[in-house]
Amino acid sequence: MKHRPFVPETIQMKELTLRAVVIGLVMTVILGAANAYLGLHAGQTIAATYPAAVIGMAVLRAFKGSVLEENIARTAGTIGEGVAAGVIFTIPAFLMSGSWTAFDPAHAYWRTTALTLTGSVLGVLFVSLVRRALVEDPTLPFPESVAASEIHKAGQRGADAARYLFWSIGLGTLIQALGELSLYAVDKDFLVRVGQAGRSFLRLGSPDSQNILHTGAISTVAAPTVSPALIGVGFVIGPELSALNFSGSVLAWGVLVPLMMYFLGPNLQAFLPAGAGDAGWAGMAAAVWRYIVRPIAVGGMMVGAAYTLFKMGRNLTSSLGRAIAEVRHGRPPLESMARTERYMSSKVVLSLIFFVFLAMIALYFYISGLAMASLVAALVMLIVGFFFATVSGNLCGVIGSSNNPVSGLTLSTLIIAALLMVALGVSGPGGVAVVLGVAAVVCVSSSVAGELMQDFKAGYILGGTPRSIQIVELIAVVISSLVMYFPLYILQQGNLKSGGSGFGDPHLAAPQAGLMAALAQGIVGGEMAWPLVVCGALFGVMLIMINVKSPMLVAIGMYLPFQTTAAIFVGGILRWMVDAISRRRGNNEAQKTRVENVGILMASGLIAGEALTGLLFAYFKFKDIAVWQLVKNPSYAAGFVVLLILSAILIFLPLSKAGRPEDPAPPAAMM
Repeated sequence: MKHRPFVPETIQMKELTLRAVVIGLVMTVILGAANAYLGLHAGQTIAATYPAAVIGMAVLRAFKGSVLEENIARTAGTIGEGVAAGVIFTIPAFLMSGSWTAFDPAHAYWRTTALTLTGSVLGVLFVSLVRRALVEDPTLPFPESVAASEIHKAGQRGADAARYLFWSIGLGTLIQALGELSLYAVDKDFLVRVGQAGRSFLRLGSPDSQNILHTGAISTVAAPTVSPALIGVGFVIGPELSALNFSGSVLAWGVLVPLMMYFLGPNLQAFLPAGAGDAGWAGMAAAVWRYIVRPIAVGGMMVGAAYTLFKMGRNLTSSLGRAIAEVRHGRPPLESMARTERYMSSKVVLSLIFFVFLAMIALYFYISGLAMASLVAALVMLIVGFFFATVSGNLCGVIGSSNNPVSGLTLSTLIIAALLMVALGVSGPGGVAVVLGVAAVVCVSSSVAGELMQDFKAGYILGGTPRSIQIVELIAVVISSLVMYFPLYILQQGNLKSGGSGFGDPHLAAPQAGLMAALAQGIVGGEMAWPLVVCGALFGVMLIMINVKSPMLVAIGMYLPFQTTAAIFVGGILRWMVDAISRRRGNNEAQKTRVENVGILMASGLIAGEALTGLLFAYFKFKDIAVWQLVKNPSYAAGFVVLLILSAILIFLPLSKAGRPEDPAPPAAMM
């Protein structure tokens, strides 16, 4: 049966207009910066498709814009999230590994921008070669593309989804601002003792069995952070995935840290770097987590990523076959094609890829100063990058961009590049820099490719012109690449001026970047704590053997601070409560969908509101602008009240929008 788009191919209407492009570019900068904030804090990004669709629709409706203009604005607006995901997973790793000694604009801006721009453009070009094969595949559901297109269709019928989104952005902004102004404490740590901490455990063969009775365990736990963004993340991913994520923190802080303290006590100092754990028992517990538990989590993340790729085996091979067939057979002349079939020719795309390849060689040489290593790295990036960009597009067709395992694809690339560097005899900071450079370009490329494939599919459903989508995507990735450094720099400097250590500390955990840095250093620089990593890898294998749904999420939970995953888990519990109450009230499918849609839009707004406010206050710290302190010694009790109020709103407001049973079904749920 021939596909029939929402706007037939015979109809000509405004599409690639200046106002649509400008609106999209503004959204891509804002939503990209918001996702950079979220990813550095929580290790996850959230698809910008829905907020971009709603905002673009609301703004263009004031100018009487067409549905195809809305599609262009949403397409441009979403790509910032894809660029942000690629950047936050890799760029901080250069600083964390010591490959870059500074992150100020003079040292890092052009390097960051060059890597980001190269990966972004390649992502657009790679996925353009396989566009037709994937968007026309009836076996790929493209859940987020379908939902986004339904939002646009509903907008033509007067949907009011924008109201919930903008209202929740305001709520997230207010809550985050009050926390930044110290009206309440955003989190609180607790030192937990069981018995008398610090006494030596019974040595094997010792006759003094009473030592066991006086030995204690100690650890620190934390209350959930009062964070609209983290709670929004938990609400979006749901109770099952948020519980898996939280289980990793429970394992780290409730099992591994107390066990280390129990068995080793004061002797732990011998296993830690000089100066680590000097701040009493709480500092010692934090040092155990950072220097012992985190390497174990790295091993678990490695196995989790490998298992994800293994499960994708059939999709990997079929995606590559489609890509080769598309390149070999080409396309008919542009003028003979219908509007909905017009896209950039493969020859133009391949020519641009060749020029970018030459630029990559020069870029890697500039970063490392190693000629042969730069050529090998560029070849690896070209081959593996195309393969994984195709895979990323295919995966977005199956599970959507929110669940796309870009970090797993990047990890595989990094290991390949690192082993090749070792085979070439390359070592030291230059080799680590080349490996991370390959990983950065592949990560950005794969992330952008997945986002663009979703946009192609949404345009296919709505009747958009593929060539217009490609043009606006190329414009959007250039703009996004030029500005993406600044949110990272502002957050890093703001964290330093608040007493943090920049990337990698509890306030900017950047777990994926920490993993990339650790692996690059471990393989090329020989600095990996391999016994701990192997222990974590075996733990990951165990999780697979007992059929844990996502070993990667558990390992990331071990790597993230306890208060972060606890807040995400609270959001997951709220989602479970909303769904349970909706079922108990006897809501039909249409009512459940309305409740879910409003809840997801509100969660997305909370994420955007906190992220943008957090960036604003980080900028204040960066510029040494004094911020009012409303309460000298803020209390977490007040923060807990705020958390309860936010929870009540996120539960009862969506439930109040279920509507009547006889009302027509709304657009498909957005997850």
